[in-house]
Amino acid sequence: MDTLYRSLRALPYRRGPRRLVGGVCGGLSAKYGWDLALVRLAVLVAFLLPFIGVGAYLVAWVLLPWQDGSIPLERAFPGPGSR
Repeated sequence: MDTLYRSLRALPYRRGPRRLVGGVCGGLSAKYGWDLALVRLAVLVAFLLPFIGVGAYLVAWVLLPWQDGSIPLERAFPGPGSR
């Protein structure tokens, strides 16, 4: 699992500090310089698609690191060497 966490931290995406729920939209808008309201609107439209919108958001919410590099999945299921 450490390899997975290291590779996730190597991604250029971070969950943004401008957040309402999980920070995924804030992170995408900060990374690409997009308007935050438009990103949130696009995500809401994607939620209308069966499973794709909500499923993709939940996966991003669990896997994308915060600004400090912590990953929610890692906090929920710490590895054997992290205790």
